[in-house]
Amino acid sequence: MTIVSIDVCPLTGATVDGGWPEGLKPQENLHTLILVRTDAGLEGFGSCYTSGSLIAAAVELLWPLLRGQSAVEPERVSETLRQATFWQGRGGSVEHAISGIDIALWDLMGKACGQPVSRLLGGDYRRTIQPYGSILFDEPEPLQRTLAEVVGRGFRAIKLGWRPFGRRDRAFDERLVKTARLTVGDRVALMVDAGGSEQFWPHGTNWARHTAAMLADYGVAWFEEPLPPDDLDGYVALTRVSPVPIAGGEVLTRRQSFRPWIEQRAVDILQPDCTKNGGLSESRRIAWLAYDHNIQVVPHGWNTAVGLAADLQFSAALPVARFVEYLTPSPYIDELTTEPFRLDDHGLLTIPSKPGLGIEIDPDKLKRFCPARVEFR
Repeated sequence: MTIVSIDVCPLTGATVDGGWPEGLKPQENLHTLILVRTDAGLEGFGSCYTSGSLIAAAVELLWPLLRGQSAVEPERVSETLRQATFWQGRGGSVEHAISGIDIALWDLMGKACGQPVSRLLGGDYRRTIQPYGSILFDEPEPLQRTLAEVVGRGFRAIKLGWRPFGRRDRAFDERLVKTARLTVGDRVALMVDAGGSEQFWPHGTNWARHTAAMLADYGVAWFEEPLPPDDLDGYVALTRVSPVPIAGGEVLTRRQSFRPWIEQRAVDILQPDCTKNGGLSESRRIAWLAYDHNIQVVPHGWNTAVGLAADLQFSAALPVARFVEYLTPSPYIDELTTEPFRLDDHGLLTIPSKPGLGIEIDPDKLKRFCPARVEFR
């Protein structure tokens, strides 16, 4: 079974505010689906955390290498693409495109074998997992309302992130965290994402250490991206002394970039994003290296229904896994599939057991969010 075409499907018109840089309009696309077709008539979907124009350019580069390749050898094909574009890739949009292609090929192999991707990744350690609702910080009163809505949707874990946290003063940061804890109570897990990968992040390890101590007082489960993503030494120093677990790694690409973070134990929780770091093939390698160093993995492919489905399959195949991220509300997650994701009474998601990623994209719904696609044949 060989690859005969690829469609690049930029998602537009319903992009959720994710704390994007000032000047980047919400309607501009930041999420792109990849559709790979085969000579046997099967189709596989992947997801990329990058704008459609960049993915289209990268796929144009990659297409001569992909045309006619096996559709059921994701690891070999994605690694071949990576090696063949060494001088033009090593991260960035080319690696993001490879990520989406790799996910689509895993989806295809699962469909061809009649098995869920999790089983092909090595086997199922679990069939359910807890999603955490991912939202932005806000002023205290609107934050209360948003938190109540998220709990009302069934989430029993919530992550709050980015502005205005870390941008005013310590007292205001604590007020936000205290507001969150009082609103949701003690039975809902809370995580805090400082958003250290935001442009011109102003804080260093001293701020992060003091903030971590404050978060510990409110039972926060982890402190995410408290420092800029290139400050490896700062993360190492912070993780050694922080009273709450430190999380990070969502911006890294390729397994080689993750290695020093794992070997130096720069974080307690690693967050590989399969929609940008090389796909499920690369994420599996990263996760097992982390496991061998007793570092927990919480995946970050939260951006679309395809990204979430990939994370669910990935998490099923990990020996230790507690959470997956779930952007909420998000039309690109909630309104793309024929059967929506549903939380059970315990706030858990059942990991799809159908072949491939286990979900079906509704073509009419996809057309709504992707009025124009780029085709490669």
